[in-house]
Amino acid sequence: MAVTILELSRPRLDLARRDRHRKCMSDPERQEGWLARAKGPGGSLAPFRHSAFAAIWTANLFSAIGSSVQSVGAAWLMTDLTTSHRLIAMVQSSVTLPIMALGLFAGAIADNFDRRRVMLAAQISMLMASAVLAVLTFEGFIGPASLLILTLVLGAGTALNSPAWQASVRAQVGPEDLPAAISLNTIAFNLARSIGPALGGLLISFSGVAAAFALNTVSFLAMIWVLWRWRPGSPQPVRQPILPSIATGLRFCFTSPSLRKVLARGFVVGFGIAGYQALIPVVVREELRGSEFDFGVVLCAFGLGSIISALALPSARRNYGTEIVIAFGTLAYALPLAVLPFLSQVWQALPFAFLAGAGWATCLNTLNMAMQFRSPDAILGRCLSTYSATTFGGMALGAWAWGAVADWQGLQAALLSASVWMFVVLVLFPLIAPLPKRHEGRVEML
Repeated sequence: MAVTILELSRPRLDLARRDRHRKCMSDPERQEGWLARAKGPGGSLAPFRHSAFAAIWTANLFSAIGSSVQSVGAAWLMTDLTTSHRLIAMVQSSVTLPIMALGLFAGAIADNFDRRRVMLAAQISMLMASAVLAVLTFEGFIGPASLLILTLVLGAGTALNSPAWQASVRAQVGPEDLPAAISLNTIAFNLARSIGPALGGLLISFSGVAAAFALNTVSFLAMIWVLWRWRPGSPQPVRQPILPSIATGLRFCFTSPSLRKVLARGFVVGFGIAGYQALIPVVVREELRGSEFDFGVVLCAFGLGSIISALALPSARRNYGTEIVIAFGTLAYALPLAVLPFLSQVWQALPFAFLAGAGWATCLNTLNMAMQFRSPDAILGRCLSTYSATTFGGMALGAWAWGAVADWQGLQAALLSASVWMFVVLVLFPLIAPLPKRHEGRVEML
C-alpha cells in the first residue's frame, strides 16, 4: 500500500514542481535578474548607466564602422593600383606608423590639455582627410602615393585621438565600472570590425571605393557632435613642457618592471600579427580568387571572432590568469597564418579568419587592460601612448617586413614566417618577459 500511495503521489509532486517552475519563469523579477546584475555597479553593462559613456560609446561605434569601411576600401584599392606586395602591405603600415611616430607626443598632449578638445581636433582632422580621399578617388586622381599619404594623415588623427580617448574613460564612469567600460569599448571596436568589412565589401561592389571613403567621412559627424556637447567636469590639467612630459612618461614606463614586460610583449606580438593584417587582401585576391565582397566577408569573420573573444575575456582572465589567456591568443593567431597558404577557397578561410580575430582581441585587450591598471591617472595618457607606440610600431614594422618577404620569397613564405614568429613568441616570451601577476604593479584609482 505504501508503494501504491507513493506512486500515486508522484504525478502530483511533478505537477507541483512544474507549477513552481512556471511561476518562477513568469516572474518578471526572475527574468530580469541577470539584466539587473549586469547593469549594477561593476556589472558588464554598468557603464551604460552613465549618459556620457553611452553617448560616446554609440558615436564611437558608428565612427569605427566608418573607419573599418575605409580600411577595406583602401586595402582593396591598392590591389587595383599596384601589384607590389610591399606597397599593399604599406596600407596597413600607413595606419599604424603614425601611432608609433606621434604616439608619445599625443600622450603628452592628452595629459597637458583638455582631452575632450584634443579628441575634437583629431576627429575634425580625420573628417577632412577622409573627405579629400573620397573626392580624389571619385575624380580618378588617386594613386599609390596619394593613397598612402592620406591614410598616413588618417593614422595621424588616430594617433592624436587614441591616448585622449582611452584616458578619458575614467571621466565617463566610476572606478568600479572601469574594467567593464574598457571591455565594452573593445567590443564596440570589434563589432565595427565585423559589421564594417561586410558593409564595405557590399558598398564597394555596388557603388565603388569612393562611396566607402564618403561613408567614413560622414561617420565622424556623430562623434564630433557628442564631444561638442560633452562637459566632463574634470579638473584642468597642470601643463608642462611637452618634451619633459614625454620623458616623465617614458621614465615611469621603462623603470616599472611590470610595464616593461607589457611593452615588450606588445612589440613582439604586434610585429607578428601584422603578417595577417597586411597580407590578407593579397591572399583573398590572388590565392583565393575572391572579390571585394569576399574580402569583406573574411574580415567580417575576423570581427566576429574578436567580439566572441572580448565577451569571454573577463571570466577567462579570472579563471586562468593573464599568461594562459594571452598564450591562447598567440596560438589562435599563429595557426591561421600557418594554414592560409594551403587554402584555395574563400569559404575555407572563414573559420581561420574567425580564429585570428579571437587571437587579435585576446592579445591586444589583455595587454591594454594590464597597462590601464598599472598607470597613474596623472600620466595615464603618456603611459597608454607609450604602449600604443610600442605595439603599433611593431605592427608597422611587421607589415613592412612581411610585405618585403612576400616580394622576395613569395606570399606563402611570408605567411609561414609570420606564423613561426608567433610560435617563437608563444614559447620564449613567457620565460623572457612574463606578464605581471594580477596584483603586481597595480595602482590605486580614485
